[in-house]
Parts: sequence; C-alpha cells; structure tokens
Amino acid sequence: MKNRFRRSRTVRIANQDGRLVIHGMGNWYHLWRDPYHLLLTVPWIGFIGIVSVAYLLLNTVFALAYLVGGDCLEGARPGSFTDAFFFSVQTLASIGYGAIHPKNFYANCVVTLEAIASLLLMAVVTGLAFARFSRPIAKVLFSKFIIITTHNRQQTLMFRVANERHNFILESTAQVYLIMDEITAEGDFMRRIQELKLLRHRTPSLILTWTIAHQIDADSPLYGLTTLDLQHRHAAISVLIDGVDETVAYKITARHSYNTAEIIFDRQFEDIIHKAENGDRYFDYSRFHQLRSIEEIEERNVDLL
Repeated sequence: MKNRFRRSRTVRIANQDGRLVIHGMGNWYHLWRDPYHLLLTVPWIGFIGIVSVAYLLLNTVFALAYLVGGDCLEGARPGSFTDAFFFSVQTLASIGYGAIHPKNFYANCVVTLEAIASLLLMAVVTGLAFARFSRPIAKVLFSKFIIITTHNRQQTLMFRVANERHNFILESTAQVYLIMDEITAEGDFMRRIQELKLLRHRTPSLILTWTIAHQIDADSPLYGLTTLDLQHRHAAISVLIDGVDETVAYKITARHSYNTAEIIFDRQFEDIIHKAENGDRYFDYSRFHQLRSIEEIEERNVDLL
C-alpha cells in the first residue's frame, strides 16, 4: 500500500543567531494539499489573488463551452471569445444586461450549469471570507527579553506580557515550556520539552500587564544551568497565553518563543508604573522592554534608604 501521508516537501532545522529556525514550515504556498487551510492562512493579497484567478479560469471554461456550441448566443459575434467570456461573467454574477442571451437548447443548458457553479462559488467564497474576518486573533505584547534574576531571595525566571487592546482578556492562563537538546541514557538524541511551574499561571483578567514568573529551585529543569549550558543545548522557552476576549466572547491564544540570546541573567525590568503628584498612577509602556542592571538596582535601593 502506498503511503498516503508521504510529505512532498523537505523540512530543515537550522540554528540562526541562537534561534532554531524550521525552514519549509509556515509558508502558505506549501499548503496546496490542504486548500481549505491554505485559503484561511494565506495573506489577504494571496487570498484575493487565488479567488480572482479561479474566477477568471471558471469564466474561461464556460466561454469555451459556449464557443463549442457554435452560434448559440444571440447578440454575440460568432466565434468571438471576448463576447462569450463577458457573457459568462454576466451570467456568473447574475448581472443579466440582456444584450447577449442564449438562443438554443445547448446554450441554455450551459447557462444552467453556470448558474449552479455561481451559487456554489459565491457560497464558498463568502464563507471563507467570513471565516477569515471572524477568526479570533490575540493582540498580546511579549517583552523582548526573558530574565533570570533574584526575586524574593530566590533565583527566578521572569517576563512580561501586556494586552494591546483596550479591553479585557478574561480568565487568562499562561503555560511556559523549556525546550532543549538532550541525550538519553541509551545515547539517543532528542529534543525534550518540559513544562515550567509558574508562581501564578492564571489571572482573572488581563487588561494592562502581567509579569509571569517561574521559581528556579531544585525541582526546576533550569536549576544549575548557566548561559553556556543553555547555548550548548540550544535551549528555547516557549510561551502560550490564552483567555476569552470579552468583546467577541471568543477564546484567543497567543504564543511566543525566546532563544538563548534573549534569556538575560542578572537583570531586572524597568518599572513601568509611575505615580503622579496628585496620587494618580499611570503606565509608561515605552519602558516595557527595558532592563536595568544589578548595580542600578542597588544604587536605587541605597537612594530609597
């Protein structure tokens, strides 16, 4: 039996600036074997292009069908592909100018088939367009770096996320995974995925920012690892954020990954919450990605004392 799931393309994994990049995946033009998924994921310019080409090809097929019938269109020039093509366009779109119309049984049969094709085409394209517009998309901002620093006297991995929309993401949950190379006891190579336990993995509503933290204790997969260890094992940290968008009541999911170059030791995030003279508090998102060193932290603590 032939393998029905034989892949028609090659997937290559490369290391680029500390990040593992999978070449051959995520490219919409490689998805012709799954046209529905292709039409949902292709960029809008590609979607419009595919629909336009399909529309022109369908009209070309019916124009040729009218030409096969000879002089079967009243008002059209005999043998004119242009007249047959534009009559097909008018029929497919249910325009019906009346300047050209079928004059025998054969032409009426072709018009009937084209009317059925028109109904199917419009239904499919309308459904696909609606599915693309209604597909929930999260607008979650992730900090550029993930830090490993001391927090409450314990080494902790931390990063920040923020909701870029002016609404709530209800019942937001976070999942964080450490992915790195490993050699098993039998000497086999594998890419191991381990979930990192978070200090708080759920928040009732995400409207401003959320600092997500994992305590690196003896039970943590990161315990005792240095920057060189992470680089040597091509470590990456994958993050999944999901919740319910209160505006449309749809579940949304956002994902992000950090490579070893984006895992920073002995730094802390700049404060983004500030207090005005009148007591009001405001968020300064221009500092969302900024880090400060341990020396700056110690100097600020001395000033506060």
